[in-house]
Amino acid sequence: MTPTMAHRALPLRRSNVYSALASIFFGLAAAVASPVLYAADPLIPIDVSLGDVSINKVPFLIAADAGIYAKNGLEVHQYITPEAAEAAKGSGVIVPPEYINADIGKAPLVVGGGSPTMYRTINKPGAPLDIIVSTTEDIVRSHVIGKASIASLQDLKGKRIGFTGPGTVTNYGTLAFLKKMGWEPGKDITLVEKASTVSALTQDRADAIVGSAMVVARGKQKGFKDLANLTDYNIPLAGSGIMVEHDWLAANRDATARFVKAAVEATALMKHDRKVFNAALVKWFNIKDQATQDLMFEAAQEFPAKPYPSVEGIKGVMAMYDSPGMRSHKPEDFYDAGFIAALDKSGYLDRIDKK
Repeated sequence: MTPTMAHRALPLRRSNVYSALASIFFGLAAAVASPVLYAADPLIPIDVSLGDVSINKVPFLIAADAGIYAKNGLEVHQYITPEAAEAAKGSGVIVPPEYINADIGKAPLVVGGGSPTMYRTINKPGAPLDIIVSTTEDIVRSHVIGKASIASLQDLKGKRIGFTGPGTVTNYGTLAFLKKMGWEPGKDITLVEKASTVSALTQDRADAIVGSAMVVARGKQKGFKDLANLTDYNIPLAGSGIMVEHDWLAANRDATARFVKAAVEATALMKHDRKVFNAALVKWFNIKDQATQDLMFEAAQEFPAKPYPSVEGIKGVMAMYDSPGMRSHKPEDFYDAGFIAALDKSGYLDRIDKK
């Protein structure tokens, strides 16, 4: 306080002094309670692998662009793997090279499907145990996209259906769909691996494919049919969400909690701010056409406000890919609902979803 300010403060009444001090105290208390103050401390660095290119990754793109990670005290380095970027090319989506990183696949946090993560843990020797801490895709939301010559789902019998790979969300969704139809893989339907892209249809590697909203939009532009929305079947799924390497999670629960909270906030922003949503699609995925943006924004509205790990989906994956290795685990081995539960109990999930 300067001498002039001290001189001017002398005439203040005691009640005014108390009032001023109270204002300062409560102002500081509110600031300490605010997550924005995370940014005043050194940011916690985290590497994140974004996995495939899909609508499920958009909240994390927004979290980076809107400063939500930094607001929660995080310095996040997130990239897309070369394999995922190459697969996206098959549906006409070109990921800018600056967002592709070959080493990011070793990141302790992964934004991707719970199903392939569980499958890899059981079937790949030496694979780490990743824990699902949040799920935004708790039922199968993929679509079946087919050639123009296929009039209905029944016409698919005896044909070829393309999916991504064993254990993936498209593989799980395809197998669950075939069970609903009463069809047996290899007998009634031929499954084609690495063929869940629009190019698989244009190159006649498949008669139909199972894909996300982005693939549906690209397929329609090429004249292919949206034969079915698998959401209608209400198939439980351990789909896209946040997975954390088991040992890293044990040592970094605070950082994980901040990341989950940032993801929830970014999801709410994605659902309510079309301008922010479109900007993320253009910057990270180079998706500029309005038809694709419209369909993806419509799909974004299906994201749950309370993204608890999908326990029923985890059980479904364990049953679908049953094996001695899978049976050696309990569903609880694959998830930790504590981070979402804490946000739910605090009322944060309800507040942020209404903004």
